[in-house]
Amino acid sequence: MRTTSFPRRALIAGAAAAVLATGAGSAAAAPHATAARTGAAGPAVAASATAPASPAARATASASGQLRTLVALAAERLATADPVAAAKWGTGSPIDDPAREQQVLTDVAAQARALGADPAVTVRVFRDQIEASKLVQRGLHRRWAADPAQAPATRPDLARVRAEINRINGALVRALAAAPRARTAPGCAPRVAADALRVSHRRRWDVLHTAGLARSLRSVCGG
Repeated sequence: MRTTSFPRRALIAGAAAAVLATGAGSAAAAPHATAARTGAAGPAVAASATAPASPAARATASASGQLRTLVALAAERLATADPVAAAKWGTGSPIDDPAREQQVLTDVAAQARALGADPAVTVRVFRDQIEASKLVQRGLHRRWAADPAQAPATRPDLARVRAEINRINGALVRALAAAPRARTAPGCAPRVAADALRVSHRRRWDVLHTAGLARSLRSVCGG
């Protein structure tokens, strides 16, 4: 998944700059937290560091953790696009699979109802997961067609990959059900953007996979 060309490195850098700019408002809104991390806190801040966290601070920390979980699960699911693409490569199997996609949406809607969550919201988020996966799969197939040396030498078992996807789907449904307030909070978008940047950097993802992650998170924030 690594990128070697300068244009792609530049695109990743541009995306990173955009995400950091988006998250700047959140950073500015919490100068005391930033100062404490850098060791530049004054006496008042240092004293507050040992005091019990306020309910608002605890709520913010909880929301941040819930959003990080959502981003991590979306990234984990997106990573399965590679073995799915490899399993389909050279077989003539289409990337689009309407029957499988509808089954996924039906299943996650039922799981959301069982948890007392909004099935419409859950379906909307999962449509994004599906489209993100297909975006990556198409990109990989184009890459492998242009340079066969990069094509996979082995074909993964698609049934096993889908079993893993189903596991992640369940975890993502539960995470969505647990985070309605975090998802609708004003700071949701910059937090998700910053978390996505960190995940992409940690996974050493290229432009294709970074774009896929962004696509998968399109509906995470909001009602």
